[in-house]
Formats: sequence, C-alpha cells, structure tokens
Amino acid sequence: MSALIESSRRLAAALHGASFSAPVSHVYNPLEYAREPHEAYLTKYGKGKKRVLFLGMNPGPFGMAQTGVPFGEIAAVRDWMGIQTPVGKPVPEHPKRPVEGFACPKSEVSGRRLWGLFAERFGKAESFFKEHFVANYCPLVWMSATGANLTPDKLSSAEMESVETACLDHLAEVIAILKPEWLIGVGAFAEERLRRASTQAGGTFQIGRVLHPSPASPAANRGWSEAATKQLVAQGVWES
Repeated sequence: MSALIESSRRLAAALHGASFSAPVSHVYNPLEYAREPHEAYLTKYGKGKKRVLFLGMNPGPFGMAQTGVPFGEIAAVRDWMGIQTPVGKPVPEHPKRPVEGFACPKSEVSGRRLWGLFAERFGKAESFFKEHFVANYCPLVWMSATGANLTPDKLSSAEMESVETACLDHLAEVIAILKPEWLIGVGAFAEERLRRASTQAGGTFQIGRVLHPSPASPAANRGWSEAATKQLVAQGVWES
C-alpha cells in the first residue's frame, strides 16, 4: 500500500463520525463511500516526487463528493484521467444532494475549469501528473437542511478544531511524501493552510496561489484559465 493511501486512510479514520451543530444537517466523507476511485487516483497519479502540489479547500457537491477525486468533475475524471469505479452512498444521505457517482448528470464548474486548463496545456493526464499533483485540504462536505453547500470557513471554529488538526497533519504528510518544490493554493484559504502545513512538514518550499475557479467568483468568470496561467507564469511555476 502506498504512503499516500495509508495517510488518506488515517485521515478518514480521524474524521469518522465527526458531528456538527446547525446550520449543518448532513456531513459526507468521500474518503469512506468513494474510497475506491479516490485510491485509484492516488495509485495512478500519486507516484514519485512532484514539482508542484496544487491544493483545494474541500469537495464540491458535484465533484469530489461524487467521484472521490479532488475537483473531480465527472468527465475529467472518467475521460481524461481514465478513472471510473463504483461509488457507495453516504449515511445518512441528504435527499436533495444524492450521491450518484459517475452517473451524476451535473458538472462541477470549478473542476471543469481546473482540469480543463491542465488538459489544454499538457494534453494527456500522464504528462500533467508527471510533475504535478492536486489534493484537497479537507475531504468533508457540509450541507444545510436545504441542501446548500457550507464551506469550512463558515463553520464553528470550536467544532472545526479537531478537523483542522487532522487535515493539517495529513497535508504535512502529503507534502513530506511528494517533496514538491512549489505549493500552490487554489484560493487564499488553501494557500494559508499550505503555509501552516509546510512548517509542520519541514523543508523549504516556494508557496503561492491561483485564483479559485468557482463560478461564485466574478474574476473567475471573466476568463479563469487565462488568469490562472498568467499567475503561474508570473510566480515562476510555469514557463510562458
């Protein structure tokens, strides 16, 4: 078993059964019910040292929540990465947010934009993953009673304390395993967590960020791919 898989299983165990007060009504952990595609991703693309580690915040309802892969938009995972395995069900499941795995008809915009840029620049998935890897800081998905997605920064800091500890420990392990030169946060939250975890991991890293591809961001909607590429070139992560 790879070190990444061992670390991810430790994280899943540490977060198992975590409970949260209102406005949270349901919590999904794709590392449990979507373990098979998640570990397929780690096995296929997490081998060896990476030059660049990209980090997202937590799963979107139509991305990693369905496929177990960070920013895991269905088509990108199935068609570009070549991963498609059975996905189980979270318990309890929110009636308005069913997990349908690779049969999910909806597309995760953030994932479509992120993986779309990488596919456009590198062509084959193997070419991208030769030097790059994408991880998520926290695997949990939080939903309100209406099914609205709740991000970690909107939750009680007291309830998030043990979650943050487990996620930072895991991220520090991922950094130590992959030994990247660059740590790139997809958004400010992820960049800040990379700074914390890099201290824990030891070593010297260059740390930066790119604009988050969320459709909730007006700047991302004005041409995310071009903006992110400019940021990565300006920071020296990619060549122009």
